[in-house]
Amino acid sequence: MKKQISRALAFTFLLSAGPALAQAPDAPAAAPDGAPAAAPAAAGRAGGRRGGGAPTPGGDNGPARTIWAAQKNGGTPYKLPNKPIWHIADILKAHKNQARWEQKVVLTRDVDARYVQMAPGDKSKCQFYADDRVWGWVYSGQVKVTIDGQDPKVIGKGWAFNVAPRLAYCLETVGSDPVVFYRATPAGQLPSYPESETPTPVPGYTYVKGTTTSSGSYDAQNLPFFNVDEYGDSDKTGGRFLHDGHTCANLNVGQPLTELPPSTQWGHFHENMVEFWVDVYGKLDVLISGIGLVEGSYGDVINANEGRWHRATAAPGGGKMIRLAQTPRCQPQFSVRQLGATGGGE
Repeated sequence: MKKQISRALAFTFLLSAGPALAQAPDAPAAAPDGAPAAAPAAAGRAGGRRGGGAPTPGGDNGPARTIWAAQKNGGTPYKLPNKPIWHIADILKAHKNQARWEQKVVLTRDVDARYVQMAPGDKSKCQFYADDRVWGWVYSGQVKVTIDGQDPKVIGKGWAFNVAPRLAYCLETVGSDPVVFYRATPAGQLPSYPESETPTPVPGYTYVKGTTTSSGSYDAQNLPFFNVDEYGDSDKTGGRFLHDGHTCANLNVGQPLTELPPSTQWGHFHENMVEFWVDVYGKLDVLISGIGLVEGSYGDVINANEGRWHRATAAPGGGKMIRLAQTPRCQPQFSVRQLGATGGGE
C-alpha cells in the first residue's frame, strides 16, 4: 500500500437527526486499499455550528474544532460471526432444504443480529426484552407480527418492524411459503415472557414469576411498522423508524450516482462503536479501510468495525439505495471525519 499523505482530522458529534441518520459527510483521504493517515492538528479551532443556535450538550451543532482521535492500528479485527459482508445468497444456499433456521450475522457488545427462516405454520413464543428494542426487516414471505398494544399486522417483503422495550411480541408465518427476515436483539440478554407462555429453559438461569408496572411505548420517532419499499419508491427522504438514547436503526437514503466518489474520500470512523447496515433497497457500496470497496445487494449485511474508516453510497447506475444503518448510542453518536468534507457519500 502506498504511503499516504498525513491529513488533519475534524470531527462531528453525530446525533442522528436527519435523513442520513447514522453517517456524516465525506472528505478527501487515502486510496481504497488502506486507511488515511491521521495527522495532528491544534485543538480548539473555531468554526460554525450545524443547525445554528446554542450548542446542544452532546449534540452535533457545537463549534467546529480539530482534535486528536484515537484509532486502533489497522482498525478492529473481524471475528466471526462479524465480517465485512454477509451475502444473503450465500446464507440461503448454506441452509438450502432446511425448513427453519437461524444464521447469526452480527454480534457486538450491544446487538445480536441474525437472519431467520420460519416454515409455513410456525409460531414463535411471545416474549420481550426488559430494557432494549427488537427490530427487523422482511426479506421474503409474510409474517404476522403481534405487539402488545398494537393491532396484529401481516407484513411482507420490504417491511420493517420495531418492538419497543417491555412490549411482548409474537411472530407467525402467513401463507404457504416460509418467511425469511432479519432480526436484531440485545446482545447477552435473555428475554422475559408473559405469564401465559412457558419460558424456554436456559442453563444457569431460573425463570421466576413476579409483577411489574413497567411497560413500553411508541412516539413520533419510533414506529412499530414501516414500509421500506413504499418509502423507497416515493420522493420522501426523511423517514425515521427507530431511534432512542441507546439504539438506532435508521433508514438512510443514498441518492443515485453515475460514478463513485474519488477513492480519496473515506467518510468517517467511530472510535469505540461499530456501524453496520442491511441493504434494504437498491444496491449499496461501502468503502472500508483495510478491506476496500464492498459491494452489497438487496438483503446483504455489511459491517464496518470500530476504528475503520467507511463511506456508504448507492452503487453507480443502480438507482436509489436505502440502508438500514445500525449503531449503538445514537443519541449522541460520536464520529470523526476528515478535514474539508465536501460530500460524495456518507
